[in-house]
Amino acid sequence: MKMSELQVGDKAEVTAVKAEQAVRRRILDMGLIKGTRFKVLRVAPFGDPMEIFFKGMYLSLRKAEAEGISVHKTGHAGDGVPMSCDKDGLSCCGGAK
Repeated sequence: MKMSELQVGDKAEVTAVKAEQAVRRRILDMGLIKGTRFKVLRVAPFGDPMEIFFKGMYLSLRKAEAEGISVHKTGHAGDGVPMSCDKDGLSCCGGAK
């Protein structure tokens, strides 16, 4: 799925960055690389821009930029699972929930 399809509170992991070369370079330089887990904090009306939180950093992306980022959804708002874990709580905390 694309990052631009996520809703406020969704948690996901980056699986690929397929944006235009200059945008891709900027996104990768900021640390949003494959395997990075993040949470969607805000989405403006009409979906542009959206704000995400990862690695202690807040980043706002335009909808066009978010459409170039493929993600795997790992959780949603209120699921009680830390951002660094998948929805089963197995990929962090030594496998404990």
